[in-house]
Amino acid sequence: MSTLTGPRREAASGKADALVILLHGYGADGNDLIGLADPLAPHLPDVTFLAPNAPDRCGVNPMGYQWFPIPWMDGSSEVEMGQGFARSADLLHGWLDEVAEAEGIGADRTVLIGFSQGTMMSLQVGPQRAAQLAGIVGFSGRLVQPGALAEARTKPPVQLIHGDADPVVPYDSMAQAEGALSAAGFEVKSHTSKGIAHGIGPDGLQVAFDRIRGWLG
Repeated sequence: MSTLTGPRREAASGKADALVILLHGYGADGNDLIGLADPLAPHLPDVTFLAPNAPDRCGVNPMGYQWFPIPWMDGSSEVEMGQGFARSADLLHGWLDEVAEAEGIGADRTVLIGFSQGTMMSLQVGPQRAAQLAGIVGFSGRLVQPGALAEARTKPPVQLIHGDADPVVPYDSMAQAEGALSAAGFEVKSHTSKGIAHGIGPDGLQVAFDRIRGWLG
């Protein structure tokens, strides 16, 4: 791929007919999420998992990457944050086009899973895809630009999952995103992981798996 690179796990069956794209959070990288393939792959044997690195090195953790800067964490400006967000959205669109062509797998067999900042990217890019994705799973994130939903090109089903002890992205961000998505005509469900901070709990992973299995059949 020419735009984004990162780890991948081939379909356990050796014959992929679906893709799960894992988008990491601020300061992490694709290796941070590709491990989710381990518990999921035995039950989704025909799925190839890809976890691209965000395009820029993180301002506060140069060992990791960021989809866009965060002013209250790295001292960037709101303008820089907006510019980074838009640039990464464009790059992700292009990368998804490349992946679809290279793998020969369409949008209806592709699921986006985001964590934190990766969820923000998923909820921005997913609805703007020309062909509707099979679904979007968003862990511990928020909807950055609710107004953009008015211009959604497609409306894939969405599963939101958030820990009620999250000190990084407020727990009520899930309800706000659910409300905006629902009002815009999306089929959206939410799940609270009780006692979970900024992370993915076993119950949340099970919910995600159940939805993905339902979407992909």
